[in-house]
Amino acid sequence: MVRQLFFLFLFLMGATLFSGCQRSEDDRPTIGYVTNGIASFWVIADRGARDAAGDHNAQVEVRMPPSGVSDQKRMVQDLIATGVDGIAISPIDPDNQGDLLDEIAQHAILITQDSDAPESKRLCYVGMDNYVAGRMCGKLVKDAIPEGGSVVIFIGRLAQENGRLRRQGVIDELLDRTEDPTRYDSPAVGELKGAKYTVLDTRVDDFDFPKAKAQAQEIITRFPDVDCMVGLFAYNPPLILEAVREARKLNQIKIVGFDEDEATLEGITGGGIFGTIVQNPYRYGYESVRILAGLARDDKSVLPENAFLNIEARRITEENVDEFWAELKQLTSEEPAKTDSSDK
Repeated sequence: MVRQLFFLFLFLMGATLFSGCQRSEDDRPTIGYVTNGIASFWVIADRGARDAAGDHNAQVEVRMPPSGVSDQKRMVQDLIATGVDGIAISPIDPDNQGDLLDEIAQHAILITQDSDAPESKRLCYVGMDNYVAGRMCGKLVKDAIPEGGSVVIFIGRLAQENGRLRRQGVIDELLDRTEDPTRYDSPAVGELKGAKYTVLDTRVDDFDFPKAKAQAQEIITRFPDVDCMVGLFAYNPPLILEAVREARKLNQIKIVGFDEDEATLEGITGGGIFGTIVQNPYRYGYESVRILAGLARDDKSVLPENAFLNIEARRITEENVDEFWAELKQLTSEEPAKTDSSDK
């Protein structure tokens, strides 16, 4: 899966570089769309960004950093050097990327997408309320194990604002706390116990797919009676499903996911995954390019109210997975990029 996405990334890079070299032949604004990694989620966002470029007479250059903060910085600075008009970025570590975000804002129009950096000079954020989505995920866990039980959370990064808020939403829902997006329970605290549900652990894999699967396997060994495993980044649920299937515990451990990876949707259809909370990466890409293209033409009316374009999350279970999958295929005019988790 990693190799497939990497080669797809190289193909997309070639396409965007080719389009970028046409800049002198017209006055279309050039938009940089920067992800936080390479994943099937971002392949869908890429399609939305390119569709928006066609609809709004812009050029788009998509960059998917394979190795974290340093790659994201290099790609952003390359885009700035080419003179892009605007950049939509999903910051990997906003608390420690202030200088980079300031550099973008100094040379181009800055907005954030997928994950926010509210203290930066970005003009708006395109995405969902990740704390609310996390609580939706917590409710899905409650439906999966209504009698209560033990839960382990798996996530790619907590430095990203979206990951931190998403995880906290799950925890707060399971522990029946009041809503407070500013609350933060460090993984170092260890076990978090509520009236019916106990969060045993949180495992962070830093977008390392083999590590993510190994962590799932280790949890099954360490906590053989764990009731539910929750994967909060797109690649987590398929890897958890692999680990649970290999341990022959599909009938014992419930799996709750996040995002619309094809393997996750297949897992819901087949009964191995209880459900998932999905975003809309196509609209993240589309709306980001639409807004930046408008701003590049000095059209301030494209800015959303309160600088936040809220693209709400959705709950997907066996009741609506077929409908959602058909909708997703129609939206992208092709089947979603498949995650072959055997390569992870």
